[in-house]
Amino acid sequence: MATAKQELVNFLVKEAFDPVLEARPDGRSDAEKRKLKDVQDATRSEIDRFRGYGSADDVVTNFKRDLDSEPARKIHRELKSLGLPTLGDVRPQFEKKARELGVDA
Repeated sequence: MATAKQELVNFLVKEAFDPVLEARPDGRSDAEKRKLKDVQDATRSEIDRFRGYGSADDVVTNFKRDLDSEPARKIHRELKSLGLPTLGDVRPQFEKKARELGVDA
């Protein structure tokens, strides 16, 4: 059985990160293709970072930080411009999942 941390990270990967990683450059301008590559690279780093946290509480805390930090806001703007989901888009579902798992969201 997965731990609360694993369930939260798996949720983020499935709902927010996989759609970014699965996006294709077809039909995009050269600038959009470069932007897509950059956000995909950043997304891979985010996945590794979230997987590296020691607890579900750490995942929730850093999820909240990522909603408002300046580097995250920049990535969110780029994701939005490419029509891709951001952490903010999955916030209600993530917070519900955290509550269901008994983690303070």
